[in-house]
Amino acid sequence: MDEKAFWALMGELRTRPGSREERLAWLRGELVRGEADGCVAFQTRLEEVHHRAYRADLWSAAGRILGGSCSDDAFHCFRLWLVSLGREVFEEALLSPDSLAGVPEVLRLAGRSAGSWCEAEEWPEWEELDYVAADAYEELTGVADEGEAFYDALDAAQGGDAPDPEAPPRGEPLEDAGTPRLAALFPAGADPA
Repeated sequence: MDEKAFWALMGELRTRPGSREERLAWLRGELVRGEADGCVAFQTRLEEVHHRAYRADLWSAAGRILGGSCSDDAFHCFRLWLVSLGREVFEEALLSPDSLAGVPEVLRLAGRSAGSWCEAEEWPEWEELDYVAADAYEELTGVADEGEAFYDALDAAQGGDAPDPEAPPRGEPLEDAGTPRLAALFPAGADPA
């Protein structure tokens, strides 16, 4: 799957009507319409793009949105959500994390406690996106082995070139990561719960 096809899927995913669960079911359906290799190619591209956002400035921005802190796991899921917002939002966030202050999905959270965010629909994370290709692969191949065959195929396709999930983020963490607009929307010390 080339980058253009990947981003076309992400663009459609963002704008499709329905809940996240329904949109994820649509994406799984799109992957199942192809071949098992397409699922592996999708996951390879997802991991490549996802890893590009593994940066200290974006981690700081995620922490700002999430009320002041962001664990490794939360940042992993935040980056999946960021990818799901489509290429334009993703690329702009790489150029300037503060651009997230203008994204409708972020603006809907501003001024509200995190405890009032709908976890299934609004929370700025989307862990399930990381498993959709494995689910589609299992459906296509009929191999129900908790993803082992899929991840073996993924390792073979990446040929040892997979992004290192433990690599430290690029850049130094900054207090506000140059994000004055996000800081205004999500002030430090505001009650995130």
